[in-house]
Amino acid sequence: MKQKYAIIRDDDQKTLVVREYAELDKEMMSLLCEETYAQDKINAAIKEGPLSVITAIRTNNMYPPTLFAQAIAQAITGLLTEGGNQSAELFFDDKDLFNQEIVMPPEEADEEVDEEVDVDDLLDDAIDDDFEDDKVLKELKSSIQVADDETPDIDDVV
Repeated sequence: MKQKYAIIRDDDQKTLVVREYAELDKEMMSLLCEETYAQDKINAAIKEGPLSVITAIRTNNMYPPTLFAQAIAQAITGLLTEGGNQSAELFFDDKDLFNQEIVMPPEEADEEVDEEVDVDDLLDDAIDDDFEDDKVLKELKSSIQVADDETPDIDDVV
């Protein structure tokens, strides 16, 4: 599916409008969602970094994939800088999600994993000693009780 994001800076209202379009019919873009943000809020997010801009623009109605959100955040930053354009249009194709590798900013990068960690040591640390006692399992209360001497006959069930 092809998508288009139109970003419009409205200096009179001091807002930023982001519209999401999708190609639902061949060669026709349909409006899916429109979100309006206060420029003050977005400017504060720009000062904190690209991840803050992505967090600020994502809502329940508009939640672009990370690859798209990074490009949208970059375009928004360009629009709100001094002398920036009034609007921007970004075009995406969902095929790009499969063809490109997402590069996470250094803030979200995981720490390097020690390859020589013994799995058994990890499991020993994770197991709670309370479950090693049979007493804990015997004291377990359950609302389901099975009669030991009443096993259903297969012919009776069918």
